[in-house]
Amino acid sequence: MGTPVVTPIHDPLIAPASAVQVAVAGSDVQSVGLVHDRPGAVSEIWLDELALGLSEQGWMALDVRARLGSDLLAALQQEVEILDRTDAMQRAGIGRGNDLVRDRSVRRDKIAWLQGITAPQAALFEFFDAIRQGLNQRLFLGLKRFETHYATYHPGDFYKKHLDSFQGRASRVVSLVLYLNEDWQAAHGGALQVFNRDIEYEACGTVLPEAGRMALFMSEEIPHEVLPANRTRYSLACWFRQDEVPLPL
Repeated sequence: MGTPVVTPIHDPLIAPASAVQVAVAGSDVQSVGLVHDRPGAVSEIWLDELALGLSEQGWMALDVRARLGSDLLAALQQEVEILDRTDAMQRAGIGRGNDLVRDRSVRRDKIAWLQGITAPQAALFEFFDAIRQGLNQRLFLGLKRFETHYATYHPGDFYKKHLDSFQGRASRVVSLVLYLNEDWQAAHGGALQVFNRDIEYEACGTVLPEAGRMALFMSEEIPHEVLPANRTRYSLACWFRQDEVPLPL
């Protein structure tokens, strides 16, 4: 079955994409199109702050609600909710191709890849591409493209400690997570736990998945995990990559 996407009509329906777009989290193969910069959402000073945080700490968390706008965040939340309640999301896995495993002792979320075909997704892609270009200009990372998917964690779901990319692969270089949950409280669980890149097992930060909160970190350097959720949790994961084309399945 093809990857489910949100079709841009008045009452969105779920439709399959072509087989080449089928991928799961960690598969390292998904490709998306890019669109032009969105200067209203990204400033040079803000990009300087992102580059500084990545170069000095390797990660950072920040509020982007004012940059993206509450309407866009609400529209993205509506899309992922539709995918979730229509059972259109896929169980996430680890690895790619023949090495793919869906180990529920490691992760239990469901995903759906974005292809930029709706107005909210197109606006988001502009935002992501502005970040890509800004980080390239400041950190010389050679980021050529990005890939992104929705993720849903139902109560009890989690993702144990991991890295988003293996050392030296030069594929996923920078990871970004955008949260889409209104009125999220600490008691709801589902926080992103970030670990020290230099001291194993030492936690150095916790990010609540509140709507408009964004985490940014170096994919090969920063271990992290998603703690068990106590209510349904929606997010977007994005990876900025150095490779130009997807790896074969």
